[in-house]
Amino acid sequence: MDLKAHIRDIPDFPKPGILFRDITPLLGNPTAMQYSLDLFAEKVAQHRPDYIVGIESRGFIFGMPLAYKLGVGFAPVRKPGKLPAAVHSASYALEYGNDTLELHQDAFPAGSRVLIVDDLIATGGTAAATAELVEKTGCTVAGFGFVIELVGLDGRAKLPDVPITVLMQY
Repeated sequence: MDLKAHIRDIPDFPKPGILFRDITPLLGNPTAMQYSLDLFAEKVAQHRPDYIVGIESRGFIFGMPLAYKLGVGFAPVRKPGKLPAAVHSASYALEYGNDTLELHQDAFPAGSRVLIVDDLIATGGTAAATAELVEKTGCTVAGFGFVIELVGLDGRAKLPDVPITVLMQY
């Protein structure tokens, strides 16, 4: 199946000069959604994760069903103030300023292998901050999984040297 046929390009969103890759048509098509999740699960199973982390918020959409399909646990990485228990925090640079992500300190037992999942990798800052959070829990980043990679932004360069799985590249 050509998954790119289910990605909508929206020019000048969220600001002029940006070409937004919209996954909602893929999510709205049951056949394409099921195919993408089955393919994703097949590809990331080789990383042998004990847990999957989904990055707020579209990483939740793919991370939870992947955790279910692989029979592993799931934990969310959220923006500050959204998680109720003690958290680890990691800040990262944005084009204009900084942002922060949080993960429960007790999200996984120490030594666990954690796969980080998001819908898209662009510049890599969010994924790199999430890797930092996983390492703060005493766990190992088993790999990354992304539905879409924007190759020209070289986000991989910011990530640790672990396997990276992507379903589509632009």
